[in-house]
Amino acid sequence: MIVRQTQLPDVVLIDLDPVSDERGFFGRVFCEDDFACLGLPVRFVQSSLSFNRFCGTLRGLHYAANPAQEGKLVQCTRGAIFDVIVDIRHSSAAFGRWETFELTVQNRRMLYIPPGFAHGFQTLADETDVLYSMTEPYQPGLARGIRWNDASLGIPWPRLNPILSERDAALPGLDTAMAQG
Repeated sequence: MIVRQTQLPDVVLIDLDPVSDERGFFGRVFCEDDFACLGLPVRFVQSSLSFNRFCGTLRGLHYAANPAQEGKLVQCTRGAIFDVIVDIRHSSAAFGRWETFELTVQNRRMLYIPPGFAHGFQTLADETDVLYSMTEPYQPGLARGIRWNDASLGIPWPRLNPILSERDAALPGLDTAMAQG
């Protein structure tokens, strides 16, 4: 694994370091010792798969309120996504800042997102799968979100008319979401 710090504190981008031959390749996606040496969590309690039928599908920006704040390891296993994270840690000098990444089946990158970040993505291809591993179990009553097109954030989503769930379309802006807890 090749691990790189991103522009936002505590977020890391992970590239496979594959061993290749005529059959294909083999690469490690998780190693407890490597993660521990980097100060990353070594315990994931839940994994979920998001299947997205259409290009332009947008999910997010989601986060979990205390005490269910979770770290996530995100990987696109089929297709491609425009992945977005927003630092919503009140104590962070980077509060309200965001960063984007392209995760694809071709680049096989993974993103570790620590607790205290909102996360979302927009699919760049039909038939896209996204695999998440979380450090805390999902608790529906603590699920929160921020509107994808909040003007105060100004995130440059690739498609301006995304396919959204009713829930995601009704999410509040950053200021309102933070006031609600």
